Amino acid sequence: MRGLASLLVALLIAGGIYYVYVRHMPTAAPGTAPTQAISITGVQNDLLAIGQAERVYIVQNGRCGSMEELLSTGALAFARPGRNGYEYSVDCEGSDFRVTARHPAPPPAGVTGIRYPTLTVDQTLEVHEAD
Repeated sequence: MRGLASLLVALLIAGGIYYVYVRHMPTAAPGTAPTQAISITGVQNDLLAIGQAERVYIVQNGRCGSMEELLSTGALAFARPGRNGYEYSVDCEGSDFRVTARHPAPPPAGVTGIRYPTLTVDQTLEVHEAD
């Protein structure tokens, strides 16, 4: 009986540690779940890779290229143009560009506790959250 009580106390302590350190970890952005921070970081890295490929494409071709052109010419080596529900798009205006990562039809943040921010990057290669 004493062993069972010790096991129960150990499980309660482990559960408390899980609750404090995992469930209440700092997030990548306000309103973003800790488990989603990895996904958002991956999306940000993808945006930077697309922005860098766009810069190279502009130097080689003298104009901005669409997402399809970047993929078909090999300037960008992605297996698929998206990540975890996010879809990427490129808006061109001469040699200026804006790459946007948008999650289609995200549920309201209050319902799921998960927020799907729309992220953008331009020729400065700085990732911003869209308004």
